[in-house]
Amino acid sequence: MAMFDKILIANRGEIALRVQRACRELGIKTVAVHSEADREAKYVKLADESVCIGPAPSGQSYLNIPAVISAAEVTDAQAIHPGYGFLSENADFAERVEQSGFVFIGPRAETIRLMGDKVSAKNAMKKAGVPCVPGSDGALSDDPIEIIKTAKQVGYPVIIKAAGGGGGRGMRVVHTEAALIASVNMTKAEAQAAFGNPVVYMEKYLEKPRHIEIQVLADQHGNAVFLGERDCSMQRRHQKIIEEAPAPLLNTRLRDKIGERCAEACRKINYRGAGTFEFLYENNEFYFIEMNTRLQVEHTVTEMITGIDLVQQQIFVAAGEKLKFRQKDVLLKGHAIECRINAEDPYSFVPSPGKISAFHMPGGPGVRMDTHAYAGYTVPAHYDSMIGKLITYGDTRNQAIARMRIALSEMMVSGINTNIPLHVDLMADAAFHTGGTSIHYLEQKLGIYNK
Repeated sequence: MAMFDKILIANRGEIALRVQRACRELGIKTVAVHSEADREAKYVKLADESVCIGPAPSGQSYLNIPAVISAAEVTDAQAIHPGYGFLSENADFAERVEQSGFVFIGPRAETIRLMGDKVSAKNAMKKAGVPCVPGSDGALSDDPIEIIKTAKQVGYPVIIKAAGGGGGRGMRVVHTEAALIASVNMTKAEAQAAFGNPVVYMEKYLEKPRHIEIQVLADQHGNAVFLGERDCSMQRRHQKIIEEAPAPLLNTRLRDKIGERCAEACRKINYRGAGTFEFLYENNEFYFIEMNTRLQVEHTVTEMITGIDLVQQQIFVAAGEKLKFRQKDVLLKGHAIECRINAEDPYSFVPSPGKISAFHMPGGPGVRMDTHAYAGYTVPAHYDSMIGKLITYGDTRNQAIARMRIALSEMMVSGINTNIPLHVDLMADAAFHTGGTSIHYLEQKLGIYNK
């Protein structure tokens, strides 16, 4: 297959601009699709062609599969890059793209389906030798004796989770056998009410885990590599706020062992493109939780420490090319940190859409800013509040933190609230400086744990 002449970018915001930059560097023309709310966006103006695909609400524009495919047809695009979010992990979309004669820049639809179902994903990983959180084999039975037996095998505390849940909902932690059956029944009732699906399963509850993920790349010819790991433990209500690579205080031999298992899993499930294996990590043990079959928001920190452009690699793989490097060629150098810059109150997290009256991006050695925002840009109320990503790189973690502190002090956004003050606080936080904080740290620090 020859390299593409024109790619449609089925997304918005900073990721649309990021994909566009990768294409322009390769001499590939771009098509920007946009809602009416994003008509004046910078990346829309910079694209070779643009198509309005609907009104502001994402359900009528960015999630409108026929409109996206029609835009590709009228512009003669050859491939579609979904970015992240929106339709990026929608197997039906990937299937429709390919059926319509375009190339989907991502995994095959069947792979997205396999990894999108929590139970089938876990089973596939077990077969590939990737360690998973101990728990029930699929759904819990209705028999109280069986439930008690399963909990004893797993070991308390356990967590009961709704199979159809997500975003932190439909979960209940159980510390004793006495509370088990009532907790299971309550979670089932909540799951039925919230998701229309009463099925629940059980997992070992990890009390102070970190969130560590492994970046992988695989081609259509059976080659797969892992590109180190990222620590994404600084999060609130399952939303990542700071990410870094490599993970601090992590044994590199252990990292390489789990990374090779992830690469092997890619070969076994015939994976294609970029992907991320997400793990909970506690007491030197990795536990698989899910695989993201797309580009991650935080792919930038991996790019900084490997020197590999992940978006361009996605394009090469989709065009049928073989990976141009082997595992031994992947060298991790230095340290990178990313702060997600959101249009929101820094402590209540209430979104703050509106017009940016003044905007100044930081600069200097080792500073990268991925953003679609500018002075005069209006942040729409209809989408995610992230307006950019500030990334710093250093020879050491301490240097990366120092550069981030300086960059945050230089950055200016007026007219709306942003979470920059929170990032300033965290860059001065003693526990963050030490490294290795758990996924619960930020919520406990902010005093909103379990609220």
